[in-house]
Parts: sequence; structure tokens; C-alpha cells
Amino acid sequence: MKTVLVTSSKSPHANTRRIATALGEVLDARVVSPEDATPDVLMEADRVGFGSGVYWMSYDKRLAECIRSLPDMSGRDAFTFGTSGLPETPFRRYTRRLASVLEHQGFRVVGSFNCRGLDTWGPFKLLGGVSKGHPDDNDIAAARTFAAALG
Repeated sequence: MKTVLVTSSKSPHANTRRIATALGEVLDARVVSPEDATPDVLMEADRVGFGSGVYWMSYDKRLAECIRSLPDMSGRDAFTFGTSGLPETPFRRYTRRLASVLEHQGFRVVGSFNCRGLDTWGPFKLLGGVSKGHPDDNDIAAARTFAAALG
């Protein structure tokens, strides 16, 4: 199954890029930015992973804009992945929101992978960051296990 990973990793810590690399190695996937994820590139894939860091309890806006700009992608599987300094809260389900956007574009959402990532934004910088040391070797191994389960 041909897989493309669309990822936006703008943190200087490259948290999400490290997860995308681990997923890509297992899935033998090409990793592209949202700007390079043209309909032609994605139409060649059977499965597309979409991931970014989480900013203000949302995936990167460029990722959502990329997805919304796509034509009907019916017949393709999709999954989400992301990194965040804090866990997802029950009152703002950003993973569910992104899955809904993917389904609206015709994708069949087959899973999601999220893990902690070092966050040094704003007030966290004063503390030296939260989720220090993440993604760590265990997070990378979990990403690989997730990818292997996708098949």
C-alpha cells in the first residue's frame, strides 16, 4: 500500500518530524509538507497520514487548510498523528475534529497516534518546558508499533 505522510513540524525541537520519520520508515512512506501535498501527490497514495504539533489545542492551521483544499479523496485511508506538550482535553477534542475534516473530504479514517512532545511555548519556557525529553525512545517505539498495525 502506497503511503504519503503530510506533516507540519514547526517547533525547533522537531517533535512531530521525529514521529513522521519513524512512521515513514515502517510504512516506507514519503514525507511531505502541507504545501507539497498537492492533489496529484495524494491521489497516487492509497493511504495518507496527516500530522503536526498541537498549538492552542488544534493541529497546525496549514494542515487543516491543506485537507480542506483537496478534492474528493474517497477510496483512500487516512490517519492522524501529532505531538503535544499536554494531553488532549475532553472539552476540546482536536483529534476528533481533524478526523471529521478528513471524513468530510472522503477519507476513511483508520487510526490516530499521539504522544507528548517537548513544549517550550510562552509560559512553559519559564519552566524549561513541559514534557521534557519527549518524544523519547518509548514514544518512537509506540509510533513504529502503530504503523506496523496499520499494515
